[in-house]
Amino acid sequence: MGYPYPGYPGYGHPPPARPQRSGADMAISITVLVFIVALGGIAAVMGLFSVAFIDHCPPATCSIEGAVTAVFTSLLVAGGIGVAGVVLTIVQLVRRRTAWPFAVATLALCLMTLFVGAVGYVAAVS
Repeated sequence: MGYPYPGYPGYGHPPPARPQRSGADMAISITVLVFIVALGGIAAVMGLFSVAFIDHCPPATCSIEGAVTAVFTSLLVAGGIGVAGVVLTIVQLVRRRTAWPFAVATLALCLMTLFVGAVGYVAAVS
């Protein structure tokens, strides 16, 4: 008779279980992401209207160039922060890691950036 078939090697250890993500994390993250996108749209419309309707601006104290620069710079910076934060939050969600701090931090940074832009606008037109 022949030799028996050799034994198959063991499979080793099973792969580690994927970490569980809480439903609250996903709900908070998605809700805040929706707020970030809505904030971006509202800020863009408000910025456009605030620059478009500078009708009477006393030349001694008003700088139209300063107002336009303040509005568009704050919108551009807030948009960059928003895109980066949304991407980081989605990456964290896909990796099944806690994502809500990234979303909340992005929203806070966008709000602060837009506030600074609004202060710059008010300083330029008054």
